[in-house]
Amino acid sequence: MKVDIVGGGPSGLFLAILLARQAPGVTVEVFEQNAPDATFGFGVVLADTGLARLSDAAPDVCADLVKAMTFSTQQTIVSDETTITVQRPGLGGGAIARLRLLSILQEHAARLGIRVTWSSRVLDIGALEGDIVVGADGINSLVRTSAEGGFGTTRRDLTNHFAWFGVEKAFECPALVFRRYNGGYFVAHYYPYSAHMSTFVAECDDQTWRELGLESASADERRELFEHVFAPELDGHGLVSNNSIWRQFPVIRNANWFSGNRVLIGDALASAHFSIGSGTRIAMEDSIALAQAIAAHAGDAPAALNAYVHARRDSKDRLISASEASYEWYEQIRGWMDMYTPHEFVYQFMTRTGRVDAARLREQYPALMQELASAGAVPAGEALQ
Repeated sequence: MKVDIVGGGPSGLFLAILLARQAPGVTVEVFEQNAPDATFGFGVVLADTGLARLSDAAPDVCADLVKAMTFSTQQTIVSDETTITVQRPGLGGGAIARLRLLSILQEHAARLGIRVTWSSRVLDIGALEGDIVVGADGINSLVRTSAEGGFGTTRRDLTNHFAWFGVEKAFECPALVFRRYNGGYFVAHYYPYSAHMSTFVAECDDQTWRELGLESASADERRELFEHVFAPELDGHGLVSNNSIWRQFPVIRNANWFSGNRVLIGDALASAHFSIGSGTRIAMEDSIALAQAIAAHAGDAPAALNAYVHARRDSKDRLISASEASYEWYEQIRGWMDMYTPHEFVYQFMTRTGRVDAARLREQYPALMQELASAGAVPAGEALQ
């Protein structure tokens, strides 16, 4: 059996590594449109729960990632200029430069003799010879668009506007800052990923975008506005651009995970909103499930693809459901910022996806829960032990 993987990002390379180890009789080739040292964006997050699953699948790869990661055991949330600290359970959140993540995976792939064709954009998916063709090529997947009817693809865009930047400053810990400025409603999501750099995601709602003239503003003017709005946090540092395109988040869904011999993983299959900080982890966990399915059915491509869907769909759906609840909450950010006190706001934020309730807050975030309850921010009955 031959497996062609379109996309040499984290999920594509990780899948190739797993297949080389778990299904040595399978021939694997990766096609990546960019050069090996090219990357867009800055740092990405791999939280401790996700790292545990990656470690189970490839302990040595995960160990190398952990060595290169920056961990934070707390997060701050700023609402109405009130800062509330959230002490995270376990190791907390971990972040790594995207380029470093890719280089570690590239090194492991090279040691395994995996063939990766760099700077090669596959224009005709049908020309690939693999028994299985994997779309690990992200939100704008060519594998998906080559058979959207078979995949049952739907797409819509959210209304908020956002862009990814970097900052040449290592913030003390990850933070979310929700701020009103000049009639607009703004959000900064930022986190350190090395000793000297942080990722900074800038966001505003559509009403702000229109009323403050951001639609007609230049990229520099937009960046300068956010530098001004979040000047207290940036402390004199500017926002660094790297393909920092302003856009509205595309919600990609596919009724069918595979069409013929073509199968999707990661954001090509279902886009995970950045507000849950799990997009890379979800994609790499898709790789784990697909590799296991192919290894178990190495001589039968249809059986492998069916096994992948059977093994992964329920857990993937739960994570994507959390992503949907999170982005729907952010889509209404103007109302929440006006409606709630800072402590009420944080309680609503922490419980927005439905995966965390009052009981879980008490168990995993006891100090925060005590603070929120003392401030009268927890609904009656839910604050009780």
